[in-house]
Amino acid sequence: MTWLASLAETRSYHERTPCSFNYLSINCSDRCFVSLLSTLFSLLSMELGLQFGRPLFPAGFKCPPSRRTLLARSSNDSPGFSSNGSVSVKPAKTVPGKPEADVVVIGSGIGGLCCAGLLARYNQDVLVLESHDQPGGAAHSFEIKGYKFDSGPSLFSGFQSRGPQANPLAQVLDALGESVPCAKYDSWMVYIPEGEFLSRIGPTEFYKDLEKYASQNAVQEWKKLLDAILPLSAAAMALPPLSIRGDLGVLSTAATRYAPSLLKSFVEMGPQGVFGASKLLRPFSEIMDSLELKDPFIRNWVDLLAFLLAGVKSNGILSAEMVYMFAEWYKPGCTLEYPLDGGGAIVDALVRGMEKFGGRLSLGSHVVKIIVENGKATGVKLKGGQFIRAKKAVVSNASMWDTLNLLPKDQLPKSYIDRIKTTQQCESFMHLHLGFDAEDLCEDLGIHHIVVNDWDRGVDADQNVVLISVPSVLSPNLAPRGKHILHAYTPGTEPFELWDGLDRRSPEYKKLKAERSEVLWRAVERALGSGFSREKCEVKMVGTPLTHQRFLRRNRGTYGPAIQAGQDTFPGHSTPIPQLYCCGDSTFPGIGVPAVAASGAIVANSLVSVSQHSQLLDAIGI
Repeated sequence: MTWLASLAETRSYHERTPCSFNYLSINCSDRCFVSLLSTLFSLLSMELGLQFGRPLFPAGFKCPPSRRTLLARSSNDSPGFSSNGSVSVKPAKTVPGKPEADVVVIGSGIGGLCCAGLLARYNQDVLVLESHDQPGGAAHSFEIKGYKFDSGPSLFSGFQSRGPQANPLAQVLDALGESVPCAKYDSWMVYIPEGEFLSRIGPTEFYKDLEKYASQNAVQEWKKLLDAILPLSAAAMALPPLSIRGDLGVLSTAATRYAPSLLKSFVEMGPQGVFGASKLLRPFSEIMDSLELKDPFIRNWVDLLAFLLAGVKSNGILSAEMVYMFAEWYKPGCTLEYPLDGGGAIVDALVRGMEKFGGRLSLGSHVVKIIVENGKATGVKLKGGQFIRAKKAVVSNASMWDTLNLLPKDQLPKSYIDRIKTTQQCESFMHLHLGFDAEDLCEDLGIHHIVVNDWDRGVDADQNVVLISVPSVLSPNLAPRGKHILHAYTPGTEPFELWDGLDRRSPEYKKLKAERSEVLWRAVERALGSGFSREKCEVKMVGTPLTHQRFLRRNRGTYGPAIQAGQDTFPGHSTPIPQLYCCGDSTFPGIGVPAVAASGAIVANSLVSVSQHSQLLDAIGI
């Protein structure tokens, strides 16, 4: 049933219209049935909106060559993994194995690796081509002087979950027979104009913060909000993301297979919930408006959560995404997780799983062109001139803008090109990576800190919000004994225009770098207290939008599309060129680790038979 959203979203990009049942050629005269279908349609978007699409999930940057490097390996090599979440091998000069595969995947971000891993699990010959000297894209880890940094994702949830209700990344790892050991915690430090407090997730803890830093009215409005939206999340968990595919086979793998659990969820929701779920594809601000929530603190706080989740405020984010996130953060017994070996351990697990089933990874393999022959994608051309043939499909894990630059323009409809060029982008980032002594810092230092300087400017204003992660408080092995690692950044609010055209070696660039990173330093000093000294840091690295553009191959250093709910939808996974597919944060369901994992899984499922897909679901017990 809720497969309808996926079916609509995974049609060709140039055909795409805002999802509707007319688009799917479904004609119903019965209004009640249409409402039920619309509700089911919405619930898949909730399912694939997913937890934590964005909190503390920036893109990362390349570091100096003193770090560990990684190498492409053939499936016959024994993989070597280091304790910092990096594959400890060297870049290869040539692609491992034969220069062809059933499916060639461009980019080893989490979306690309999830796609490749599942394809290998489906017994497809798959080859991942990565331009960098290590896999992971914006999620890779790196090591400097014994400090093991995350370049991007820092806040996670659901790694230990299994079964139908697990998040997409956990389901992919389960399918590959891999796991990621994690530390668990339940709080993060907040620094806002009203004060500073330790915010704990869970159903009741936030009420205490509201009573102290907001008002009793805010408490009542927060309760009203939770009471209205939490019941909707139960139905979303009835449909496993791994069951979705981009063709009519979804009728078998999702609709029929999970009809009983979906029906049970609707019975539990009751008539009001069923009809209320139709709002899930609308902006979350509309739900807040319908509840007449007016308290400034509540509106600001929800805007902050929405922005961290998807790069837009509550008037631009799908209600489905927010409902799912609220369910994950404010249900009884919920916890957050951090990989014991750092964020790169996720990438390691995906690479291990892919190679275990015969998949190949080639690092230092920069794709310069997608080859189109007789109207179909048949392979790619590497920077050195080598042609890699794709017998069945090419899958691009690059952004929509970067993928467009790899394609022959004369093979594309003008509408497709125009749509990509006019899609609004999220801004870029400023980064600060530090390694320093822990001796003079407080012993109860938390892993995550968020600083909001001015609510009136808006959470999407540049230099206004700073996010800080100190993973070594939970995983001491990420830093030398008695030391800490720290990653601070502005969450997709740094304007690229300030940096466009600057020479990275020029005095102007260095000056701007120092000026624009000062907000990060001040936030770190506020969070860590008087025991911290920037002068005593053993490692100091500042990243800019140009760093993103250069090393992550991100157009204008962007994090991804700034899709506004109610105005547009994320592109699907197929393209106007047969045998060319896309996955990652430029496609449905959008930005964030669980979302890109889901996109990769959808593409992989769509490239194999329904029977193979169903057998995989049986094998992992969902």
